[in-house]
Amino acid sequence: MAERTTPVASGPERGAREREVTRAKERHLRPPVDIYETAEGLVLMADLPGVAKEDLRVDVDGDLLTISGKANHVAPGDPIYREYELANFYRQFELSEEIDREKIAAELKHGVLTLNLPKAEKAKPKQIEVKVA
Repeated sequence: MAERTTPVASGPERGAREREVTRAKERHLRPPVDIYETAEGLVLMADLPGVAKEDLRVDVDGDLLTISGKANHVAPGDPIYREYELANFYRQFELSEEIDREKIAAELKHGVLTLNLPKAEKAKPKQIEVKVA
């Protein structure tokens, strides 16, 4: 599974005469992930602190898996002083043909997204029975 994260373009293409924008309106972070291979398929675990289930999107479009989430502060009230700011998360991966896209399952627990990416039946190893003649 190869990473395919690309910057998200917003607005029309910049012309040669337009002023260069040095700061994006919205910041995106690449969430750190761990990917494990099991006998049944792949397990992807992504750290998404501050992202609620309602603000998380996991999309599969063809061979492209996209994870995007909007992080929110959970502290009550308005901040008086803040040394860090939460940013949104965005990351893409290219899926191989061995992944069964119809059976992908996602679970979000304590800020960790776990994706189960099962292997397609044709990609699973098979044992051939040997007959004695």
